[in-house]
Amino acid sequence: MPPSRQLLPTVTAKRSRAQGCQYFVDDEGNRLPSVTSVLNATKPWEDRQALARWRQRVGPAAAQQISGKASRRGTLTHKQVKQYLLGEEQPCPDAALPYWESLQSVLRDIDQVRLVESTVFHYDLGYAGQVDCVANYQDVACILDWKTSDRPKQSMAQLRDHPLQLAAYCGAVNHTYAAEGIHLRSAMLAVALPDQPAEVFWFSPDILREYWQQWQARLEQFKRRR
Repeated sequence: MPPSRQLLPTVTAKRSRAQGCQYFVDDEGNRLPSVTSVLNATKPWEDRQALARWRQRVGPAAAQQISGKASRRGTLTHKQVKQYLLGEEQPCPDAALPYWESLQSVLRDIDQVRLVESTVFHYDLGYAGQVDCVANYQDVACILDWKTSDRPKQSMAQLRDHPLQLAAYCGAVNHTYAAEGIHLRSAMLAVALPDQPAEVFWFSPDILREYWQQWQARLEQFKRRR
């Protein structure tokens, strides 16, 4: 049975691209860079080198094929989760089925869904993004995010920029819905894995606060380059 829902009003936004950066544009024409574009533009040198070495090791054609497959399965899995959370569940595509099954252990602990794949703006700091979900996980209101992987991450260090993404979304949700009394302080990242339950990473207020500080530093770095 899908979880209960107390949906917040959604924010209308369009996407645009300029100079290799993705932006979200609101109804009044305000254009803010996306969280993912900020993180991609300020990716640490070590991460860029690791990606370059991987591409060189597997070859350009194989790298493109692997990346494309991962992107498709991620999109299909997100769509399946979205339909479930909104009570619109449809048969799961074969490509997403192992990851959908992996997430069942997580989805049963979710309730009081407030947002699903919704755009949020932080006008004070100047960024925007699309949050996967805002809901209660094990009775705690938080940001929820879904990833797919063929191998367990095992530690937060292996999540690379994903924790900063969560912190950025948390700040934007709190900014967008301050009038509704929303003040999130925690986050959960679920990594769906084939043939085993999803890996769950929980970000307590103290941990998320550290990543929030790192996110703000990366955002300032992005602004200086523009």
